Formats: sequence, structure tokens, C-alpha cells
Amino acid sequence: MSVVVRFAPSPTGPLHIGGVRTALFNYLYVRQQGGRFILRIEDTDRTRFVPGAEEYIIEALNWLGIAFDEDVNQGGPVGPYRQSDRSAQGLYRQYADQLIEEGKAYLAFDTPAELDAMRERLKEAGSSTQQYNALTRHEMTNSLTLSAQEVQNKIDAGEAYVVRMKMPENENVSFKDVVREEVTFNTNQLDDKILLKSDGLPTYHLANIVDDHLMEVTHVIRGEEWLSSTPLHVLLYRAFDWTPPTFVHLPLILNPNGKGKMSKRQGDKLGFSVFPTNWTNAEGEVSTGYREDGYLPEAMMNFLALLGWNPGDEEEVMDEARLTERFSLERIGNKGATFDIDKLKWFNQTYIRAKSPADLLPLIAPYWSEAGYNLQVDESYLHQIIALLQERVTLLPDFVDQAAYFFAAPTEYDAKFAKKRWKAHSGELMLAMKAKFEQVSNWNAEELHQCFESLIAEREIGAGQVLAPFRLLLTGLSSGPGAFDIAALLGADETYRRIELAIASLG
Repeated sequence: MSVVVRFAPSPTGPLHIGGVRTALFNYLYVRQQGGRFILRIEDTDRTRFVPGAEEYIIEALNWLGIAFDEDVNQGGPVGPYRQSDRSAQGLYRQYADQLIEEGKAYLAFDTPAELDAMRERLKEAGSSTQQYNALTRHEMTNSLTLSAQEVQNKIDAGEAYVVRMKMPENENVSFKDVVREEVTFNTNQLDDKILLKSDGLPTYHLANIVDDHLMEVTHVIRGEEWLSSTPLHVLLYRAFDWTPPTFVHLPLILNPNGKGKMSKRQGDKLGFSVFPTNWTNAEGEVSTGYREDGYLPEAMMNFLALLGWNPGDEEEVMDEARLTERFSLERIGNKGATFDIDKLKWFNQTYIRAKSPADLLPLIAPYWSEAGYNLQVDESYLHQIIALLQERVTLLPDFVDQAAYFFAAPTEYDAKFAKKRWKAHSGELMLAMKAKFEQVSNWNAEELHQCFESLIAEREIGAGQVLAPFRLLLTGLSSGPGAFDIAALLGADETYRRIELAIASLG
């Protein structure tokens, strides 16, 4: 049987990092197995629906390089791929009705006030749970406690009701999970979960099971937060006499300090949850995405793949092809994985260094344009700038500050560095080195460095007395690439001009 997996986000806002990791694990596994990957939009919770979120999610996954075989845009043989569209066809209602007819589900007319009273009553009685289930449903207003006529009268009167799953009493429900092996829950600790809401739309539980079955999903790879819902899902598969898929519940992603699940709110605040464009939440707060922060998608993919999975050896840097080759469900761990931002930055730095300047230029150019840098120059000049800087940057925006002096002479100089390294005789030394430079036959870093060596030998002075002020006048900074590499790229005329500017400014 061909492997079929799905990623089924709800359009309630930007993707949390855990959701993206889930999509990636599904993607790597199905590509390795040569199966089908479905993107399904689970949008039946209209109270939390956010306009534009669906498009945002799809853009995010596209940016990361996660591709689908079937989705809301390209369609497919088991569509439609939005649950609201499927619900409009009456798809879920018919399955809820089937369960009611077979005595596996029932109608519940309880008001919110009645439900609160039930929970308070159980709490006062010292019950460990306040569940609506086999232990309490006989006290409530539902089709199990009302006569058929009473039920019909309520329906005719337009009273709101939901459809609840009739959970068996005191039964241990066990299922196999690839990550956690055998898992068991007792039904007395579980709710008679709502399957169909009062607005006629299905809950996640019913729609999820029906869709996974009809779409022939073979492996459900999802976050650990769904583990406690799986007994209900197993019972629903049993109720419909369907074969359940293979379950794979991924470990939690923990905060950078390794303590506690990284929540969406924490993720938003720390910049860990948003892909890939700016997102404005209901409070009007704008969060930037990983793309805007300057991360490369291949670095992000590599980093996320190792959050909860490991290849079993020391190999870390793996592109998509290598990850696909090595990925296995069996090597997914069952302990939380810490989101280490420093490790993510290390991956990003590694991938930036591995790229050619020609490949990096289209990624960096938007940042340079936004900064107002003149890009109407020879492209080879831009490539050389990148080549000088790429070993020193971590994120793409780092190319902005570090490249500023390649586009314009500094108008300000690092005050602390200047005070320490620009001395009374520095201007004279710079003019002396300029005189040396004017004698070179080829303007390149090697010959400029030889001029420098000649000068400090003649003057019998330390290298820092010349090199530090020279770097300062070229860049305005205390650090950066080799000063003679910078001068070689700037050219003789611009280097001489900056010598004169610095002397005029610094003395």
C-alpha cells in the first residue's frame, strides 16, 4: 500500500514552529517512501478563523520548500481540501447520523449554565475529573435521558444541540504509537466529546477521522498534544469499522531554556513562531518572520529536522536530499526537543558560507536596496563584497551594516576605537603609506600589504600603529575583513580620498 500523509493546519493565524516541524517530518517521510502528501485546511472552527491565514500558511510552507501533491490550489482526487467545503456537502453530518442511528453517539441539549453546574457539582463532590461521560451523562439533558418524543419536541422548537460520542464506561483503550510504543487510556478519564457542534459543523475529532479515512491516509504524524485525543479517534475508527492509520506523535518543542513547551505567545514574542512575512495579530502587534530576519530556508529545514529526530551519528549539515535519504520514524525521540536559537544561527551561518556570491546576491539585494545602497554598479563588485563578508555574517541583514562602507565613505568613526588608536602622528603615517601605495604596479591586496610591511620596517614601529588607523579610515569601524582586501576592492582613488577625509576629520 502506498504511503499517504497529510498536514492539516487551521487558519487561525501564523504557523507555530511546532506545526512547521510536523509538516516537515511528514514531507521527509512521504518523499522517502514515494507516497502522496496532502495539505488539508481544517477551517470548521469559525470562531477562530482569521482571514488571510490560509494564504499565509501556504506561503510559509512554500518558502521552506515543503511541496504537496494535493491541496486547495491544485486539487486532487479526494477533494475538496477545505473542511468547510466538505461540510457544505453534508459529508460529516451523514457520518454523525450513522453513529446516532447505531447508538454510538447521541444528541445533547445542555445549556452552558447546565454544563457549568455539572462541573461545579462534581468538583464539590471531590471528583478527580469533571467530565461529561458515562458517569454523568444520565444526569444531563440528552437523547439518552429524554424520550424520543421529548427529543423531537426540542428539535422542533429549535433548541440548540450538539452530537456527542457515547464513550464506553471504564474501558482501557490501547493503541500503538511509533514513538511511544503502546499507549493506554481509560475511558472514565475521557469526555463524551462533541462530534457535531450546534451550528452543524463538525469538531476536529469527527472531521479529522472521516477525512483521513476518505483520503486513505496511512500515517498520522502529528504533535504530542494530540496524544490524549487518540483514544477517541481509535474508538471512532472502531465505530465505523475502519482500519486506523499508523500513529506517530512527535515530541514537544521546548523553550530555549529547555523548560516547558514553547507556546505560541512565547514564540511570537521571541520571533520563533512566524513564517515567513510580517504578521499583524488581533492586537495590532507586528511580528517579523524568519525570512525577514534573514534565515535561509535550507538552514531552517536542516535545523527543524533535528528537533526531535537524529540520524544516529554525528552528521548535522544535511540538505533536503540527504535528510530525505536518512530520515526514519523509528529515530524520532520521545523527549522534548529544545529550540536552540544559537544552533539555528550556526546552521544559517554554515549555509551562507557554503553559497556562492552569485547565489547570495539576489537574497541580499533587497536588504541593500532598502538601506539605500546604490546597486547600479558592476555586478562583480557586489560579488566581491559578498565574498569578503560572507565568512563574518550570521543572518542576511548582517550584510547591510557590514557592507555600508563599500557603498559610501564613512562620515563617522568609531569614537572609542579612534580615541584609542588614532594618535597625533597617525595622519602622517597614513600619508606615508599613501606614498608607498602610489608606487605599486598592480593595485591588489598582496602588493598593498607589502607596502605596509615596508613602512613599519622602515619606521621600526608596531603593525597596529598603522593597521588600526588605516582600517578606521576605510570603514569607520574597529573590525571587519582584511583592511588591504577592502582597499583593493575600493580602488586607489577611493582609498586616497578616504585617507584625506580621515585626516581632515580626525587630525
